[in-house]
Amino acid sequence: MREEIDVIELGGVEVYLEDTGAQNAPAIVVLHGGPGGSAYPLREGFGDELGNFRVLYLDQRGSGRSPELPAEARFFTLDALVNDLTALREHLGLDSWTLLGHGFGAVVALEYARRSPTTSENLVLINPWSNFPWLAGQLYRASLELRGLAPEVEAPNRQQRAEPANQQRAELTDPTALLNEAFAQLEPKAVFDHLMFPSAHSRMEYEWLAEGAGIVGADGPGQMFVRNGLWRLDYTPYLTELRLEPSVIVGTLDGTAYPEALTIADLTGGGRIEVVLGAGHYPWIDEPYAFSEALQISLENP
Repeated sequence: MREEIDVIELGGVEVYLEDTGAQNAPAIVVLHGGPGGSAYPLREGFGDELGNFRVLYLDQRGSGRSPELPAEARFFTLDALVNDLTALREHLGLDSWTLLGHGFGAVVALEYARRSPTTSENLVLINPWSNFPWLAGQLYRASLELRGLAPEVEAPNRQQRAEPANQQRAELTDPTALLNEAFAQLEPKAVFDHLMFPSAHSRMEYEWLAEGAGIVGADGPGQMFVRNGLWRLDYTPYLTELRLEPSVIVGTLDGTAYPEALTIADLTGGGRIEVVLGAGHYPWIDEPYAFSEALQISLENP
């Protein structure tokens, strides 16, 4: 199989790219999550399912195996990631392609498809993150569960206890306040893991895969996106502007995406939903056969 691995320059920054498969096959670009992740676990996890495509595994700017960038917020915006995709497509001489986004990568795929519908053949989203205030609420509730508190219990911090009740309620709907409370006593990874993995086995399998890559995820992209207001981004209002009907694959046990991901198909006028029962954030680990079927249906039905 053809495979070209390179670090290429796109708009003044360098990114790591694995270009695999027949050059004359339909192209698909794989967009990892994070921010700050890598395409490596996606290729290892379900790359064999994409054999009919020219597959472009991109480590987004400053992430994974791409060169590190200065910790400056201007480098890490949704606009910058979308512009990188446009530059990549033009660099490769592609008229159009399919976009496949996982987790955070889904909002990048959505925004590219919204801006450039004529170059987007198909849009496949796996456990997409598009409503980050909702995700902040999920993380807050997960932190309460891990601490043995009822999910509906409000647990304001010390400063909030000294403030009027109506101000406390307002702050506890603010995503930043929710996250500060969620991570005040628990490591963020523990809270995310509680939502993403339905079992210790699936978590360990993913960690074994990610650690085997020898890739140390950079903290910079995530921190800079947070500084740029990521947790206030609710992409829902933009979904009605999409001219492409996406296919959404979502695991019922992924608390970071289900059931909010169903909204994407609902608001895009006929988007396809493939629900993978019993799967978490990495459905190819939890339910490989059901995920494989859902992915093939999504790829074959643009």
